[in-house]
Amino acid sequence: MKWMRFLRDGASGFGSLEGDRVRVHDGDVFDRPRATGESLAVADLDWLPPCSPTKIIGLWNNFRAAAAKNGWSEPAEPLYFLKSPGSATGHRTTIAVPASYDGRVAYEGELAVVIGRRARAVSIDDAPAHIFGYTCANDVTALELLQRDPSFPQWTRAKSFDGFAALGPVIETGFDPSSASLRTLVGGRERQSYALSDMFFAPAELVSRLSHDLTLEPGDVILCGTSLGVLPMKPGTTVDVIVDGIGTLSNVYGTVTAA
Repeated sequence: MKWMRFLRDGASGFGSLEGDRVRVHDGDVFDRPRATGESLAVADLDWLPPCSPTKIIGLWNNFRAAAAKNGWSEPAEPLYFLKSPGSATGHRTTIAVPASYDGRVAYEGELAVVIGRRARAVSIDDAPAHIFGYTCANDVTALELLQRDPSFPQWTRAKSFDGFAALGPVIETGFDPSSASLRTLVGGRERQSYALSDMFFAPAELVSRLSHDLTLEPGDVILCGTSLGVLPMKPGTTVDVIVDGIGTLSNVYGTVTAA
């Protein structure tokens, strides 16, 4: 199923996407959601991030092709950072240009894992039972902040401006990443195209290993990392992250300044 969250008349809701309509549910999407019988036209709704994470965990150096080109060694364990949950934004929203930073900002098309059950120190074999589904992500990065201060790499700040974790359009619960690929279009031009099977650490192993460090809660998101083709964006640029079987996440990197 494809689950989405939406905003209508100032109130949020969720449901299953069926063509150009959403079948509204209530309760908890991760725990026996109940159909209300109401069906809404998607065109009349504003998209929200498909989940409300307590944590957004991003992977660094998780794709073999990027590691080979950049001369990075194979990681012995997942290398990760945290993004603020407040950086999450949804499909068809504008990603604001930060008011406090005027340097280069890059897109990173990624697959995202959405946790459906609390996971603490789970095995690789048990990890799939804790995955609710998958969505598309744009892990936006303020490139020049990362190493601007040589005494303190600023991963959190560089990754956590409002809107810097675009997620959506939906969570697909029946997706198999082992045979899928991801493409990123920037202004309609393909800039990334890579197989998701090229990961050093596949989703089940990521969930298992990360759950030994952090308790993963329903709705938490793991960004699986990106591969070749990351470049800075210009304000006004539309970025589409496409995963066949999930959909297309589309956002404009805009000229609106963040508060």
